[in-house]
Amino acid sequence: MRLNDAATRIRLGQVNRLLADTLFLLLLLAILVAAGWLIARHDRYWDWTAARDNSLTPQSLAILERLDGPLRITVFADPASPLGESIAPLLARYRQALPTLEIDYVDPQRFPDRTRQAGVTLVGQMLLDHQGRRALLDEPSERALSAALARFGQTRIPWVAVSEGHGERAIQGESGADLARLGRELAERGFLARPLDLARVSEVPLNTRILVLSAPRIPVFEGVAERLLEYLERGGNLLWLMDPGPLNGLEPLLESLGLQTLPGIVVDADAAALGVATAAAAVIAEYPDHPLARELGIPAILPGSLAFETELTPGWTLETVLATGARSWNEVGRLDELVERDAAGGERLGPLPVILALSRPVFDTGREQRVLVVGDGDFASNAQIGAYGNRALALALLSWLAEPGELIDLPPDPRVPAPLVLDDRQRLWIGLGALVLLPGLFLTIGLSVRWWRWRSP
Repeated sequence: MRLNDAATRIRLGQVNRLLADTLFLLLLLAILVAAGWLIARHDRYWDWTAARDNSLTPQSLAILERLDGPLRITVFADPASPLGESIAPLLARYRQALPTLEIDYVDPQRFPDRTRQAGVTLVGQMLLDHQGRRALLDEPSERALSAALARFGQTRIPWVAVSEGHGERAIQGESGADLARLGRELAERGFLARPLDLARVSEVPLNTRILVLSAPRIPVFEGVAERLLEYLERGGNLLWLMDPGPLNGLEPLLESLGLQTLPGIVVDADAAALGVATAAAAVIAEYPDHPLARELGIPAILPGSLAFETELTPGWTLETVLATGARSWNEVGRLDELVERDAAGGERLGPLPVILALSRPVFDTGREQRVLVVGDGDFASNAQIGAYGNRALALALLSWLAEPGELIDLPPDPRVPAPLVLDDRQRLWIGLGALVLLPGLFLTIGLSVRWWRWRSP
């Protein structure tokens, strides 16, 4: 009997073990299937890189939130080619933020008719389709893609008129003093920046959102100043980029605003700390707590700038000023010698206002008219807009003049990774760690394990 009972217990144990193993396998398969289903429906990943290289920037995320309706992106490249594989990670970041995004790859060699119908001329171009609106991109980058998506969200194209015809800075000019780079920045954000010769038209067009006025090199023709005053009287927004020198017929505009300039050119001792070769440069390093300067933080350089008094014509309100630091003054003497402040000569110690933000209500409309007067136009020129915080300052000024939300903030240009530079001590420690410390650690662990096994019974 005892042998039979023992055999019975053994058989029951084997059956229980078989059932337990079978149940374990079934549960494991169920977990794997459920995990695969959840991953397919709820794709998530975490970006642990220091520069957030595998995630969209906050600017792109904000643009995607404004989209209303489905978005489809067609990439005209073989997905298995190196170009297609380089585009895939970029689009994966957009799909992560916008799960409804449809992505399609079309090989131009296999589907030449479809490629031709889309107007594609280069392999790797992307066709964006959103509610009947299309855009063809040549550059597969986050900045270009987000800029195109931002234009999809606009119902109308704001027009920025740039006064020309009297030697002013040209919005389409490529010389160092012109504004073509600023014009391209506006175009990326959906604004239409076009030259306007006030000597050839009877008035500033009514669809002008912002008028940009820079210093004329020759006296303006008859009637130009009057048309500028009429534009202000009807409530138009103005960005006036002044420069030292004669106003050449724009004196009535200055008088209508009640502005006065300080004599001379701003000299700032803080410019040398930023590597500026000349002292005749105004440095804006501290920004006021105002919507105009809310996103600004990097110092901006205004070479050869005027400074202003802060008294205005009644009716205008001084919203805020952007000023230089305490080590600046308005130099009225020559700049080719040793520059020192002469208090007796009327040279005023900083801070000095170099940018004035003015506003006043436009009656019977409920809106606010805004005017910005800048003591220097060089900071926004082709030669200077990429230096320091000048680009951010120029866009912040235009954003304040535009209607809220019109001037979209785009992702910054891709940053070049900083090179890893090691000094002699760091290289020595890395060499010792790789050749001595790590091998010694592994040897110690091996000997310890061998000794423990030798001591064990």
